[in-house]
Amino acid sequence: MTDIAAGPVRLTHGRVLHIALPIVLSNATVPILGLVDTGVVGQLGQAAPIGAVGLGAVILTAVYWVFGFLRMGMTGLAAQARGAGDGAEIAALLARGLMIAAAGGAVLIAGQALVFAGAFALAPASDEVEGLARGYMGIRIWSAPAAIAIYAVTGWLIAQQRTRAVLVIQVAMNGLNIGLDLLFVPGFGWGVEGVATATLIAEGSGLALGLWFCRDALGMPAFRDWPRVLDRARLVHLARVNGDILIRSLLLQMVFLSFLFLAAGFGDVRLAANQVLLQFLYVTAYALDGFAFAAEALVGQAMGARARADLRRAALLTGIWGLGSGVALALAFAVGGGALIDLLTTAQPVRDAARDFLPWMVAVPIIGALAWMLDGVFIGATRTADMRNMMILSALVYAVAAAVLVPAFGNHGLWAAFVISFVARGATLAMRYPALERRAAG
Repeated sequence: MTDIAAGPVRLTHGRVLHIALPIVLSNATVPILGLVDTGVVGQLGQAAPIGAVGLGAVILTAVYWVFGFLRMGMTGLAAQARGAGDGAEIAALLARGLMIAAAGGAVLIAGQALVFAGAFALAPASDEVEGLARGYMGIRIWSAPAAIAIYAVTGWLIAQQRTRAVLVIQVAMNGLNIGLDLLFVPGFGWGVEGVATATLIAEGSGLALGLWFCRDALGMPAFRDWPRVLDRARLVHLARVNGDILIRSLLLQMVFLSFLFLAAGFGDVRLAANQVLLQFLYVTAYALDGFAFAAEALVGQAMGARARADLRRAALLTGIWGLGSGVALALAFAVGGGALIDLLTTAQPVRDAARDFLPWMVAVPIIGALAWMLDGVFIGATRTADMRNMMILSALVYAVAAAVLVPAFGNHGLWAAFVISFVARGATLAMRYPALERRAAG
């Protein structure tokens, strides 16, 4: 059993890697599941099931993503409680997160008809694909409480610097999902419903495993201390932190969506080329997230302990690893990017276009590293109002850059505006960092 209110741990490069590497490995399992989901329905020999699973998964992922603030908010608050040595608050935070997940999941289940209708109004499909997708989503929606609760559990475990447990949960959940995919679809012939049922069972099992890892907190009296769990001041603070993160995340998503929508105006080939290059961005995110999560945990603990020197060292060490990883990825993309493009598409026009714009994606891991790492620092410190406000400024900078550069330079201008958005995020957060340190000392 682990002491969830354990004292501070010496900040070293080894400690950063201890936290970060399991997250990097955990993230690496995510695309594998998507490949298997697509592969098993692809064996049915029809296009509609592939489209239905893809569309249904995207819709539900987007709906559940609205509750992604639970992961980030939980990490910052629980890490600070750990730094302050407040084991009771750590347990109470987990109870609050699970309550939000249960309520949010229940609302989605009860309102699934409205959710599905709204989704297909925004993303219309053929009658056959929509019918299959509705069947898929009608099964998977019942795992909404578990899927949302996993955000809270994951954030809580990261705050306790137990990222190996996060890796075990992710590998076990995705491994079970893959095994059940193979059993239910090729084995039992359940088709699209088999893929949905596999995910339903896997997400429920993933939550059960996550709660087992959290058993120390579940057994504490504070977990069931309802006056503390439902304390109005703490709930208001939780809502404020999560609300700021939600606004910031929505604005970030708007930047990405506008990038895709504007790219569509340059024709199918360039749109496809941009989509191929965005896979490089996802690889970058999977790698840098590990070090950003380490920053969340270590900065949060330092902030809770009011240890300004530890906060600065945590930001420095995680930043070094984040930037180093960005440089390594940029070199890998520069050397092997062409080969990776060829693996992702066989269409020669798309290959040629992607190579034309590849230098922009080579620049992103280095230029964007500061933004990724400072996101982790500010989440850990729960300076979420700063994150929200700086994201508003960054989105405005991106909008102005796109308005000026896209008409003048086409798709190159769009990529330039996209890269400028990373610069703006990093620079604006860096401007607010001194205030964050002052708060730690106060």
